[in-house]
Amino acid sequence: MVLPALPAAGGIQPGPGAERPEFYAPEPELKSCLDNAISQHPALLASRANYQAARERVPQVTALPDPTLNVSQAIRSVETRVGSQTGGITLTQSLPWFGARDLRGRVALSEADAQFLRLQAEEREVIARAKRAFYDIAYLDAALRLLEEERSLLGHYETLARARYATGQGLQQAVIRLQAELTRIDDRQRQLTGQRRTLAVNLNTLCARSPATAVPPIPAIEPPALSLDRAQLLDLGERNRQELRAATALIEASEDAVELAGMSFRPRFTASLALMNVAGRDPADVLGPLPPDEGKNSLSLSLGVSLPVWKEKYRAGVEEAGHRLTANRRRLEEAQDAMENAVELALIRIETIREQLALLEDVLIPQSEETLHATETAYETSQVGVLDLLDGERIQLDVLRMRARYVSDFLIALADLERGIGTRVPQPAGRAS
Repeated sequence: MVLPALPAAGGIQPGPGAERPEFYAPEPELKSCLDNAISQHPALLASRANYQAARERVPQVTALPDPTLNVSQAIRSVETRVGSQTGGITLTQSLPWFGARDLRGRVALSEADAQFLRLQAEEREVIARAKRAFYDIAYLDAALRLLEEERSLLGHYETLARARYATGQGLQQAVIRLQAELTRIDDRQRQLTGQRRTLAVNLNTLCARSPATAVPPIPAIEPPALSLDRAQLLDLGERNRQELRAATALIEASEDAVELAGMSFRPRFTASLALMNVAGRDPADVLGPLPPDEGKNSLSLSLGVSLPVWKEKYRAGVEEAGHRLTANRRRLEEAQDAMENAVELALIRIETIREQLALLEDVLIPQSEETLHATETAYETSQVGVLDLLDGERIQLDVLRMRARYVSDFLIALADLERGIGTRVPQPAGRAS
């Protein structure tokens, strides 16, 4: 009778895979990768199995103990008025104190809820780690594209330098310097390609794919338009951060466990039903008439009660449950601090990167473009040398690489912010993706 009411006692009753995490991932390759990670990552599959195992605890702890069936056979029968007792059968059932099974079910449900929320936290961690790897690859792809542009530009300058040297208008030093710069680009490309391969292996592992799976080049990415409100983000974290909700579920389980431990001071009951076999007697062996109930089996019902006399043992159980409750409350405080810390750090990084991007786009990139254009014009008219040209070209490409790095860092900070609040960062209306 207790079991049908138990599900309502738990905080959540999700089925495996019932809640898919929401996250910002407009890039199709990233979204496909994350979907595969959520459904196939071995650590997440193990956590889902642990959650399912925790749910199976509920019917176990709410069931009555197995009844005991005793069969007895008299070695020497006992003679009674109605005949001799030759043996019997006794069925015994133990009964816990009123409400104990309900409390055990609530504890098990709350612990299963906490296990499910830990699974969701693991999903969020895998998502955040995969996003960091993906956006680091996006930066490397942007840097490699800039190196190709630089190679093309330097090749053009080398052609001009060779032509000038051939006509006696230029120096061999300019040709050698440009060739050295091209060699530097080759070395830098090898470095970045090696880093990309390492990150691709890491990304594939996180996404539960073969490490050798090819990760296609990631197109240029622009940071999303966000309107971040600190109070709103903290409120989202309070309601969605999985570690906070798991700690709350464990507190609920511990509170019920304290009440359950207090029931140890209450007695437990035992009900027994006994059927005794009574053998009838031969009338010739009995003087006088046989009693009317001669040879009828006896049926008896008995009730027993335990005596909880070992008070220290039960008191220690209550103290143990109380300490666990205190520990879980401290863990809730720790989870609260971790959420607030994650939000604050991510907001600081996002705001700092926004300012850096604004400076680049409004000041440094236009300045570097104007400087390079003026230097190229002066070089073509022999007003400046190749070193000045290389300096102008390098400044512009460094500024563009810096912007690509800031964009990737912005998206990584956004992933950390989503990890901190346990859900997707709110997007402006009409910009959800």
